[in-house]
Amino acid sequence: MSDSTQKIHHLMKAFDNPEFIKSPTARIIRILSEYLEPEARFRRYKVRDTIVFFGSARIRSREQVLADLERENEKPEGERRLDKLNRDLRMARYYEDAVELARLLTEWSKKLKEKQRRFFICSGGGPGIMEAANRGASLANGKSVGLNISLPFEQFPNHFISNELSFEFHYFFMRKFWFVYLAKGLAIFPGGFGTLDELLEVLTLIQTKKLRKPIPIVIYGREYWREIINFEALVKWGMISEDDMKLFHFADTPMDAFEILRDSLEALYGEEIEESPFY
Repeated sequence: MSDSTQKIHHLMKAFDNPEFIKSPTARIIRILSEYLEPEARFRRYKVRDTIVFFGSARIRSREQVLADLERENEKPEGERRLDKLNRDLRMARYYEDAVELARLLTEWSKKLKEKQRRFFICSGGGPGIMEAANRGASLANGKSVGLNISLPFEQFPNHFISNELSFEFHYFFMRKFWFVYLAKGLAIFPGGFGTLDELLEVLTLIQTKKLRKPIPIVIYGREYWREIINFEALVKWGMISEDDMKLFHFADTPMDAFEILRDSLEALYGEEIEESPFY
């Protein structure tokens, strides 16, 4: 075999070349991959509609916080740092409430008639409220979706996500696309920058009619959210209209949130349901 023949034999196709695929030139290919691969998997597993949970990765379960408090109390009194753990214990109720809400929604969804849509619980795939949502679905023996994002800290897939519906994204905007595209309901639990970003972007899309499908939105935890965002002040200063306040509902218990979402979804997507534009 000649040298030229050997050279041709060892040439690499562009799509097999990791150096090219990871280069700035191939960015559009990577973006398309984060659209096409999830689309194919959602089709395969017949995921048409989701109820999305947003909330902090930093909120932990009551069990985890109590274990840390016990360890802290074993230290000498002068070395104890209880303020943060007592705050974490107060916030842990939101983890437990998210578990219960996801469980209630999954049990309700599984009882829907065959012709009706199945509403899969969907989270950001990480710890905290995201884990709680997937955990609640798992307790009801239901499948759930996790749309994880690669970050240098905090974010790692929780083990309650259904294996076949666990995704890892590089691009935030593609992850957001999949949150919103299949969403038929939202539950917004306390969170930080990421949760605020997700909540306000969805409200903006609905307000500007870029998102035309009706999506019932539950903002969970009045005590937290009324301190974080003064929605009434936005109305007072003319930055939003009074009608914009109708885009969401507040809830403070899992049952209240469940009833708002269930009643809204049954009214919007009754027995006669058109096929999702996804198909």
